[in-house]
Amino acid sequence: MKIVSYNINSLRLRLPLLKNFVDEINPDVICLQETKVADEFFPHEGVKELGFEYVEFSGEKSYNGVAILSKFPLKNTQKIDVAGYGHKRHISATIEFGDKEVELHNFYIPAGGDEADPKINPKFDHKLKFLDWMVEHFKEKQGKNLIIVGDFNIAPLEHDVWSHKQLLKVVSHTPIEVERLEKIRASADFIDTHRHFVPESEKLFSWWSYRGKEPFKSNRGRRLDHIWCSHSLKNHMKSVETYQNYRIVESPSDHVPILTHFQK
Repeated sequence: MKIVSYNINSLRLRLPLLKNFVDEINPDVICLQETKVADEFFPHEGVKELGFEYVEFSGEKSYNGVAILSKFPLKNTQKIDVAGYGHKRHISATIEFGDKEVELHNFYIPAGGDEADPKINPKFDHKLKFLDWMVEHFKEKQGKNLIIVGDFNIAPLEHDVWSHKQLLKVVSHTPIEVERLEKIRASADFIDTHRHFVPESEKLFSWWSYRGKEPFKSNRGRRLDHIWCSHSLKNHMKSVETYQNYRIVESPSDHVPILTHFQK
């Protein structure tokens, strides 16, 4: 089972790009963030033409939005308004994988604005509350088969950013965010699948700002996108990929797709 997480930054705008990706990689499940489309305008036919019979989504006009596209049946779908902000940032479903039932959670965690101070920045306060909610939510799910994916908007490790020292006070790499993210990881003893295969000493990015016309020349990236799984799925992990070339195609998202391959 090839599971992909991809902040697509407008599904309708980048549906042709998604088609190219599907044709090249042939994933089984794609979790999208920032679909930026209200539910009544979701491009059902275009998505099903890509080969995904099972589709669940939760969207809003111009902002946020998450979706799961799957070749396997999706059961027990939930769309939770995390922390009560009215945003479409979470969707989950159960997938049968071999003899296991796996809960798949797709998140678009708030970016958090520019100031890493919840007292003066409501967006950062929202982000911290969102992360705290995730800690408590997954504490209650210990022992289950879990996969959580998405744009977490946090690059936790030293080599998940282009410069650890210069970004320590920049939202997405501040100690308070990294600490919260580690609490989520510990809440259900998740494995960070990409760092399981790629040593922490190696640079690994999934996002490059649109400000850089040649993003790989300066390579000022961050690893904001993640796929985690519970330890019960550890022996099923086969490989991971980060598709950097999708940052330099025509009309790209500022994020690239990432993939984890699970084997029965």
